[in-house]
Amino acid sequence: MSSSGSVPVIRYGRPEKTERPLGRAILRGMCSRCPNCGRGKLFRAFLKPVDSCAACGEEIFHHRSDDLPPYLVILVLGHVVVGGYMIADTLYHLPMWATLSIWAPITVVTALAVIQPIKGGVIGLQWALRMHGFGGQEDRPDEFDDGSGAK
Repeated sequence: MSSSGSVPVIRYGRPEKTERPLGRAILRGMCSRCPNCGRGKLFRAFLKPVDSCAACGEEIFHHRSDDLPPYLVILVLGHVVVGGYMIADTLYHLPMWATLSIWAPITVVTALAVIQPIKGGVIGLQWALRMHGFGGQEDRPDEFDDGSGAK
């Protein structure tokens, strides 16, 4: 089967002036760097992003990475900790106190190690997709039809 038509590209926001590669923006965010230039710092504190990049001036204050990073951390921890615990429990039968003394610190350290890179990656994702003000548009819900016939 061959298709004679081309697949339309769906773009959100207004017409793009510059490309924003998704993978590069996420990777820069995960490295705690500005998703635009890759030189400026993304965080001024552990989880508090800067208002704008010191190197290129890109505004970062309007990001909305509220709930996604913790959910992703839970997902990562669930796989790492539960998988590691199950393998270790199969190989070594330890008493409960030893199990807790090993796996509780691993859980806390892993959570603290991955929360900032994940939050930076989410900010980079939002920047690349021009979400929540990164594209210059106002951030408000779209109008919807509630079925009443009134507009």
